[in-house]
Amino acid sequence: MKGPLGMGVVGAGAIGIRAALSHLSLPDVQDRVRLAAVCDPVPGRAEAAAKKFGVPAHYLTYEELLADTNVDAVTLCSPIGLHYEQGMAAIEAGKHVHFNKTMTTKVEEADRLIARAVEGGVRLVASPGMMLQPHNRRIRKLILQGELGKLVWAAAGVATGDYHLKEEFRGGRDVLTNVDPSWYFRKPGGGPQYDVTVYCLHNLTGIVGPAKRVTAFSGLVLQEREFHGRTIACEMDDSTLMLLDFGASFFAFVYGTVEGTLNQGFQPSIFGDRGSVIGTRFGERELMLPGDRQPHVVGQHAQLAESHVFEDMMQLVDRVRDGTPSIANAEHARHVIDIIESGYRSAETGRTQELRTKFEPLPIEALRS
Repeated sequence: MKGPLGMGVVGAGAIGIRAALSHLSLPDVQDRVRLAAVCDPVPGRAEAAAKKFGVPAHYLTYEELLADTNVDAVTLCSPIGLHYEQGMAAIEAGKHVHFNKTMTTKVEEADRLIARAVEGGVRLVASPGMMLQPHNRRIRKLILQGELGKLVWAAAGVATGDYHLKEEFRGGRDVLTNVDPSWYFRKPGGGPQYDVTVYCLHNLTGIVGPAKRVTAFSGLVLQEREFHGRTIACEMDDSTLMLLDFGASFFAFVYGTVEGTLNQGFQPSIFGDRGSVIGTRFGERELMLPGDRQPHVVGQHAQLAESHVFEDMMQLVDRVRDGTPSIANAEHARHVIDIIESGYRSAETGRTQELRTKFEPLPIEALRS
């Protein structure tokens, strides 16, 4: 297409403000993408966001935003449980879609989105595009070159703690800073797995390739949370431990919990019979180098929060405008959803689950530079 892509921001909560509105309102991207509209169901929130970030249109409903002819694409900054329904509505309206993590909660939903997007000629990009990180590409290259030898086992995971209760957009008194976090603790899209373990799984599978089987235990530790003096009844499991089988006797322990972590951030530790990568270190060699950045994260973007989400949105912009394919693709996201959904099913049934999805990880040819 010619000219900048008109982006509609769906949801003016924490991620909508930090990732979409803050980045896409900067002057350096206006030749490629412009904020066209924002919507939010909380009265006054979209209007306040539009005024703060210079968005020309604001709506109370998603349907109004989709009807706006200036909107070419949407970024779904809404609760995870809404992503399938909203994604399908966008595709039916002919809008390209960036899904914030996690794309859906079920594999069959991801299947339908991918198939319908192909039929409708609509482009999809799904966060988190962790293999756009230079250090992850270096780790994959080491593995493909045999530097770790035969892979033996890996560990990846993270804990949420009370992060979502204390974000900067939760404790204020105005409509942009008193965002309710209740959905993080409820079904179908709440819990650590869909919220943060998704990063770890994209890292791990992006580096070593798709998994084959999963078995898991899962449960709810904290039955309720408190937010601004109000009790939130928790529904979604907050402690899930999974064991993944990648084939060739290579296994991985992956967890999403309310407290406690064994890993460095979202990075996996991967152990081979000749060497290991712990976080971002291969022995004494640090694989995260000064100046590392994702392709579009330059200037002010590097100083703002959620720059990795901004990068994923720009992947969609390039996909639509120039036809550039992205490794932040729906197929990889679907495989991670398969792992999470199958993990919950394994915990419920007590049986190991066969994964039915795959994706194409980066080949060595893409890692030469």
